[in-house]
Amino acid sequence: MAALTQSQLDELTRKLKENYRALLREVREELDNSGNQHRIDLLNNEPADAGDESLANALADFNLTILDRHIDEIRDIEAALQRVKNGEYGICIDCREDVAFLRLMAYPTAKRCIVCQEQREKQYAQEGHPKM
Repeated sequence: MAALTQSQLDELTRKLKENYRALLREVREELDNSGNQHRIDLLNNEPADAGDESLANALADFNLTILDRHIDEIRDIEAALQRVKNGEYGICIDCREDVAFLRLMAYPTAKRCIVCQEQREKQYAQEGHPKM
């Protein structure tokens, strides 16, 4: 495998930064619009019943889950940008081989080459599931 060229690295860095800005924008919009508005609207409708309250709570939980996911993605991007600064971006954290450019284009925050990622997924696929 060949290491990333400077133009490839520039392209990936640009993509990471664009994704970062887009996620920050989405988080800010979500916080500004606050999913709690849906909850307030549902709870202010008379007469409120347990079903309305349950739906309002589910919407609030869903919005928090989306925010958590965005924040995790932001952290992944920050870590990838730090790897760029350290000269470690595009190098698999397990085998130390190059991560393919096409993989990074599809998933710019990838830390592993496809072979190591597949092995990891097979190894940890059953994690959290009880075994007999």
